[in-house]
Amino acid sequence: MSDYREETDEQQDAGAGRLAWFVTGALIGASVAILYAPKSGKETRKIIADKAHQGREAVESASENIADTSREMFEKGRKLVEDAADLFERGRKLVRG
Repeated sequence: MSDYREETDEQQDAGAGRLAWFVTGALIGASVAILYAPKSGKETRKIIADKAHQGREAVESASENIADTSREMFEKGRKLVEDAADLFERGRKLVRG
């Protein structure tokens, strides 16, 4: 059971890392594409500022999602520990009679 939980946690961590790298790559790619586009400097700066703002919002959103997921996982873990402690106490009472 714990192997499955560890595997799931590792998969979620890997997914979050992939998402962060994807967003970073997309921002870099978009910036390079904009810099090579035939537009005036003022237009290019505005586009870069807009994209940077959008990127920041995307990162903030992803951070909030990761934080929410972490809180949920923490609560599940805490509940699991409480349930295990309860089962341990019941078993101890049964053994003592």
